[in-house]
Amino acid sequence: MKLRVIWFGRPAASPYEAEVATYRRRVCRRWPAEDLPLKPARAGRDADPHRAVAAEAGAARRVVPTGWKLVALEETGRQLDSEAFAGWLENVEAAGREGLALVLGSDLGLDPELAASADLRLSLSAMTLPHLLARLLLWEQIYRASDILIGGAYHRRIMV
Repeated sequence: MKLRVIWFGRPAASPYEAEVATYRRRVCRRWPAEDLPLKPARAGRDADPHRAVAAEAGAARRVVPTGWKLVALEETGRQLDSEAFAGWLENVEAAGREGLALVLGSDLGLDPELAASADLRLSLSAMTLPHLLARLLLWEQIYRASDILIGGAYHRRIMV
């Protein structure tokens, strides 16, 4: 199974970007994975944000191959703990899916139609997170899931 994290913006030099790259490389030990930035819609962002997010949704759909599962990241999505997320990824992999695309919206959010069509609407937090932190948290959780699935030592759970 391949993984693709799709987001809107431009990578900028920062310690966060370096950490995103570190977790992505770790994920690649189990799944081929890529971090795919797309250009945010420019025209009419302020005048018509609905049109802008619809344009961004179109751009995101074009880079999600047919047959891949789609995860829409949004505040109001389903919250999973790390082990449940690992289990969900394991089920997708076991179902023989070729790939999984995880989409983070721009600063305007995600198109409601794109979110509604997703196989999973996932929330990393009920709080609004800065874009870069949300990406970093997502990559860390994907890596954590891969480690949980192999019984690695990265994810520590105290049994009570």
